[in-house]
Amino acid sequence: MLKRTYLLSSIALFAMPMTVHAQEAPQPDDAAAANEEIVVTGTAGGGINRQDAAFAITSINSAAIDRAAPNSTADLFKVIPGVSAESSGGQNGANIFVRGYPSGGDAEFVTLTVQGVPFFSPPTLSFLENTQLIRIDETIERVEAVRGGTGALFGNGQPGLTVNFVQKEGGRDFEGLVKASITDYGDLRGDMLLSGPLGENTSFMVGGYYSSGEGIRSPGFTAEKGGQITANIRHDLDKGSLLVFARYLNDRGQWLLPIPVIRDGDKVRQFGNIDPGTGVLAGPETRLAVLPDGTRTDLADGRGAKLVNLGTNFDYEIGEGFQLRYRASYLNGDADTTGLVPASTATTADAYAASLGSTVGSLTYVNGGQAVAGSQQVIRAGTWIVRKQIEDFTNDLAVEWESGNNKFTVGAYYSDFSSNDQWNLGNIHLLTAENNARLLDLTLADGRVATNNGYTQGSFFNVNAAYDGREYAFYAVDEFQLTPELRLDAGIRYQNYKATGTIENNSSVDIDGDPDTLYDNGTAVLNGTFRNIAYKKGAWSWTVGANYDISSSVGVYARYNRGNTNPFFDNLRDGVFVSPRVDNYEGGVKVRTDLFSLYATLFHTRFRGLSTTVITDGAPIASVGGARSTGVELEGQIRPVDNFSIAFSGTWLNAKYRNFFTDGGATDLSGNRVQRQPKWQWRVTPAYDIPFGDDGKISLYSTFAYVGDRFSDTANVQTLPNYFKIDAGISVDVNQALSFAVTADNLTDEVGLTEGDPRQLGGGSQVVNARPILGRSFRFSAAYKF
Repeated sequence: MLKRTYLLSSIALFAMPMTVHAQEAPQPDDAAAANEEIVVTGTAGGGINRQDAAFAITSINSAAIDRAAPNSTADLFKVIPGVSAESSGGQNGANIFVRGYPSGGDAEFVTLTVQGVPFFSPPTLSFLENTQLIRIDETIERVEAVRGGTGALFGNGQPGLTVNFVQKEGGRDFEGLVKASITDYGDLRGDMLLSGPLGENTSFMVGGYYSSGEGIRSPGFTAEKGGQITANIRHDLDKGSLLVFARYLNDRGQWLLPIPVIRDGDKVRQFGNIDPGTGVLAGPETRLAVLPDGTRTDLADGRGAKLVNLGTNFDYEIGEGFQLRYRASYLNGDADTTGLVPASTATTADAYAASLGSTVGSLTYVNGGQAVAGSQQVIRAGTWIVRKQIEDFTNDLAVEWESGNNKFTVGAYYSDFSSNDQWNLGNIHLLTAENNARLLDLTLADGRVATNNGYTQGSFFNVNAAYDGREYAFYAVDEFQLTPELRLDAGIRYQNYKATGTIENNSSVDIDGDPDTLYDNGTAVLNGTFRNIAYKKGAWSWTVGANYDISSSVGVYARYNRGNTNPFFDNLRDGVFVSPRVDNYEGGVKVRTDLFSLYATLFHTRFRGLSTTVITDGAPIASVGGARSTGVELEGQIRPVDNFSIAFSGTWLNAKYRNFFTDGGATDLSGNRVQRQPKWQWRVTPAYDIPFGDDGKISLYSTFAYVGDRFSDTANVQTLPNYFKIDAGISVDVNQALSFAVTADNLTDEVGLTEGDPRQLGGGSQVVNARPILGRSFRFSAAYKF
């Protein structure tokens, strides 16, 4: 178990992740000003001109965040080229994929940082992707994302995507903001921000939000509730600075899961009264439950986090040309999940009884007892509970030496993290296949009892486990400005990872010993015996890159990097000990003029030692092997006239499995497309500002987004059709203090599928479970700055 005393005893010994403080590309009046933009993301320290950066970076300022109007933290990532972000799971539970990196879900190759330091070192655990641990609010100044590049050297050594949230800080004057918003489906949210000086060399910032509502997929009760508060204090020293920050998050939302839809080839139609954009199985009857083992549950608990995150940035010049940089983060809290997970597709009660080898004897509502016809459409769905107590202490120390045209950095990184897990998966209900489903009881004609208070099955998989992990790394990077036009950099990193765990075993039992009571046969129970896991491995990563400025407005770069990741706790529990290795080649062109900006990247990535796991038929099933991907990323902006711009981004991706096997090695999936990632996706956002009066402005903007077809599964059996989505917004700045805005999400109410059901594959013309994007909605907000 991680010891809190590390926060005091280790603070001077270990230190600093990748500093990620890039600024959003401004909309300047001249190219020269644009090319002076300084980025620190993906560099060893102080930062470089963005035009000199030999890696792909996307930067999103607070204004761009407002225009993106993300429904969740993960939803913002849709603006990043090379990234597929599925935020249809609600505020939490997103699936994020990067550049063809194969994974089955969550965000396996995505590291999140605040002020340049990872706040939870494992990018993903089962039922925990790290956007669950942070929210976007008015305290965020900008968000930066580095894909590939030098990410394999800094922080936790992420070779995929590193996203950093940079906080606002106080200035010389006291400033504040209050903001209120409401959606057309009734959710309310309030934001606030206050900042200013605490002395001649000290400033502060504090802010946050609180929200409440049923959500767009209303279950008939408050399913979205909570908030976040963030504060920081900066003190400037004679030769450096100290920033300390704290964040408290207590927020949860409904975990949105697949619902029945009708697939007719590539067409998706509504099933019954379950609207694809707003429907949900959960409802008042399924909210409160007593599971077969006696556990009480509440679906309103949803998926979220309750945690504290503390951190610091310290920079100090220790001698001429020598800079000390220290970063640290401590996180402690809970990240729990309660959800209603489909266990079958929709069918008639008669057909379900037939699958059990009989016919319907009696079918009644659990609440009320009225008889229900055998022709009633039914579906089975289980109440899953996952409890996680997590803790992380990460720090990273670097010393930078700069002399002439050369900058050399050496650093040490240390992270200690833990997760205590209690899972109870299964607990399957028989439900009417309708919006806000009702509970059913079924007795078969042959006398067998299929349900008990609506349950057809108890738990099928339990976890009681305590995991601990430790990582330490040492890195060295050298950057050399060979000529005014040519810049070279190279670096190495050694990382050692150690994980241990204790796991309680499951047994399968018939609770009452009666085979004719089907609802408790084959129930998984924790049996009081334990097994241990242990893993230890070290690996080297390295990179080399070059950037050449053809002119002050045009540059090119090339880079190679090798990175490694470690098997997560869940992989080790399931006996999968492979350690992914990534080799990435990329090159790019950067153009910035008064008329337009363009950043284009060509990449080729090779993967080996990958593991994709899904829970099928009550047990984790792993697919293991490699893959290759080749792609092109584009992003930029055209500014043809004053006050009008067209921002764009897009990705072409060809990603396929190689030497990739499932079914214990029996089935070769080589040549199949990597699941859940489209070949094509793009976004175009035109925006027009209309000034009025002395300080007024009306802004009109819209985003047209396309996501190409994908496969839901590694076997490429279940397709996910392409879809086209339109968002729009208008904001009115009445003056420097008062503003109003209206944003529309999915204006045309498009039905787009982000995933199928890994437990029940299907295609063609039939009823299947799938998770559609959220339906059309509007948000109205008013803000006052002072």
